[in-house]
Parts: sequence; C-alpha cells; structure tokens
Amino acid sequence: MTNGGTDREAPTLDQARRQVGRYGLDVDPQAVLVAVRLISAGARVGRAAEAHFSRFGLSAGRYRLLADLEDCGGEKSPSRLAADLDVSRATVTGLVDGLERDGLVARRASVEDGRGAVVVLTARGAQRLREMAPEHFGRLEEMVGGLSVEERAVFLDLLARVVRGSSALAEE
Repeated sequence: MTNGGTDREAPTLDQARRQVGRYGLDVDPQAVLVAVRLISAGARVGRAAEAHFSRFGLSAGRYRLLADLEDCGGEKSPSRLAADLDVSRATVTGLVDGLERDGLVARRASVEDGRGAVVVLTARGAQRLREMAPEHFGRLEEMVGGLSVEERAVFLDLLARVVRGSSALAEE
C-alpha cells in the first residue's frame, strides 16, 4: 500500500467492487474499502509506534502502562490496569515483569487490601517519561501535522465512531 511513505491507493475502489461482485454480496464496496484501508493504516501506525517507542527502550504497551500509572497518581492494581488498558491480566503481568526488571515500576502490597498487590511507578519510570516527553509529543504532533485543527476534531469524531463499530469484527 505504501512506498516510501506515499499511499499508492491500494486496494482501490475498483478492486473492492470486483471482490464484492465476485461473491455476489449486497454490501457497499466503498465501506469495505474504508475498512480495509483503516486496518492497513492501523497496522502501519502500529509498526511506526513500536519503532518510535523502541528509541526509549519501551514498547507501545509498556509506554501505555507507564503513562496510565502516571495519570492516576503513580499506582494501580494489575486488574485495574488490565481493564483501563483494555488488555488481558496476563498481558499486564508480562508488561509489568519487563518494566520491573528495568526498574521503571515496582510491585508492592496493597494498603487497602493486604492480599492484593499494586503496581507503582518508580522515580526512574517517572524520569523516563519526563525525558522522552519532548521528542515523543513532538513526533506525535508532527504525525498529524498535515491536518488542520478543524480536521483533527472531525477525525477524532470519525475515529470514535469507527472504534465503536469495530466490535463487528470480533463478534461471534
């Protein structure tokens, strides 16, 4: 679909029409094209995000967990992290294990529930977020720099609607 950052318009609306016609389906080829291109764009942005976060010794998931901890005052239970990040508890365990090895988070017993544990953002983890912030947020701004303020507002609305519809792919 891309060559050096340019969109070669693949797949095309004509391709989507041919595929829909080939199967004799009563679906809008443009809707199919938008969905296919969005999936492709999501994968491309995901790969770019992983390359970006690797500059800081992180993955997108590890960054999200650190940022979530920072946003909530520096500590949270693993189950709450899983729910807020919309990932499995096992995924959180894996992320926390790696972050803990790097000294960016720590586990400690919960003050409210002595049986449970919480994940705590360490000073080193907070420092990593501070150090990466200028480059990180600058690159995010650059990524959408081709959109006006008004276009970004429309994009956010459209994106929210598409995300709500994404459950159609996962439903049984």
